[in-house]
Order: sequence, then C-alpha cells, then structure tokens
Amino acid sequence: MPELPDVEGFRGVLRACAQGRTVRRIKVRDAGVLHGVSARRLRDALEGRRITRGERHGKWLLARTGGPTLALHFGMTGSLVCAGPDDPVAPHDRVLFTLSGDRRLRYRDQRKLRGLWLAEDDSVVARLLAGQGPDALDVDRERFEEALRGRRGAVKGVLLDQSAVAGLGNLLADEILWRARLLPARRASDLTGADRRDLYRQMRRTLRSAVPTGRVPPRSSWLTGRRDTPDPHCPRCHAPLRRTRVAGRTTVWCPGCQPATSGAATGPRR
Repeated sequence: MPELPDVEGFRGVLRACAQGRTVRRIKVRDAGVLHGVSARRLRDALEGRRITRGERHGKWLLARTGGPTLALHFGMTGSLVCAGPDDPVAPHDRVLFTLSGDRRLRYRDQRKLRGLWLAEDDSVVARLLAGQGPDALDVDRERFEEALRGRRGAVKGVLLDQSAVAGLGNLLADEILWRARLLPARRASDLTGADRRDLYRQMRRTLRSAVPTGRVPPRSSWLTGRRDTPDPHCPRCHAPLRRTRVAGRTTVWCPGCQPATSGAATGPRR
C-alpha cells in the first residue's frame, strides 16, 4: 500500500515527467477511478494547462496548474508512472496524460480503491483535505504528542488514523513502533511523556531514511525487511516475530523488544 515515502516518490515522478509541461491530451481508460468528475470535464479542465508543481499532504498528491488542481490518492495499489511514447499501455493504466515534449504520465491502479479528483479552486482542495491531520513529515513534536493524548484506542490505530497524523500506513506504523519498543496494541492514552517523545523521534528517523528511497525499504536491519520472510526473526534481538491484528490491520511485532509494559526491553536502540 502506498504510504508517505511512496507518494513522495510519485511527487518526484510528477516533477521529473510533467512539471513545466502542458497537458496535450487525456485519455480515460477507466472512469471508475474518477470521483466527482466526468472524463469529459477532466479533459476540458486540464487539456491545454501547464502543470506548475506537485504538492503532497499525507497520502494525497496535488498536481497544480495555476487553475484547477488534479488531486490523486493511490489507495492500496495505485502508482504514477512516466512512460515513453512507444511504451505499451499496461492493463491497469487507468488514465493516460500526453504531455508536451512527447512525455507520457500514467495513473496505474489494479484495485481502484481511490483515484482522481478535480478541484476547481483552493476551497475544493481544502475540502478534500479537511479530514487530514498534520503531515507526518512536517508535524512538530508538540502537535504530534497532542494527537496521541487522550486517545483511547491502540497506539497503532492512532498512527494509522489520517485525521491524527497524515501519511503513515501499516508498514511504517509497525516499523516506527518496533523502533520505539512500543507494543502496537498498547493504549495511546497509557503512553508516558517519554514514550511519546521517543515515538516522535523514531517516526522522524524512519521517514528521513525512507523518503529518499520512494518506499518503505525492506532492509535486513529493519522490521520491514524481516516481516515477510519464511521464518521471521527480529533483526535486533533475534526473537521470533509475532503476527496479529491491531486496528483491523495485520501487525508484526517483536515480543522481546516490544513488551506489554514500557522499560522492560533490553539492548541498544536502533
């Protein structure tokens, strides 16, 4: 599932492939990915417009034109692809953008759980993002800690709640909690001030390392790199990893590093 680093990578694709270029033609191969806009209206609004820049908030990507804004959300399986003029169209390429300079930009999505919106002005952009909390890459520690205070649910559920902090998904949440040595099912309201501060530090460190790769990297020193191996063991303490469901999501955690009570884990932090 695309998370903040993936969408930041898609912003890089948009910048390299389309920024400063004019949209010559739009072909909608599957209108099922369009929300609140028809294929004809999308073409009328954007063809002839120049893409000026890309912005990201959480898992949303905004393609600005100086007029209408194209808003993209990638759901579980979406991506943004820059293609050459002779590259074959893939089965899951849903919307094709032909740009000046013979560039091709493609919105690709297998499951079609989210898609594309057209925002006529900034007020519509604001409505689309109204339910989003502060971006996980930009949020300051005070606001992050405030988002955790008083929450009754599991701390992992709070991290996944886009209205609390925008951009974190299942892989990032598990990785950050493992680094902070916090049990994913622990109640957010039970976290101490030290727990919240360390959780914020580990989130920042994880994102700083992941964003340049354009994904949540499956490094062998990361929980992410071990969670789907045939015999998954913790890369820090080598205990067998456990798998359960927290906040409705498959959750991988280490019983040695993430005990039920804080302060019980041993060994150096990574």
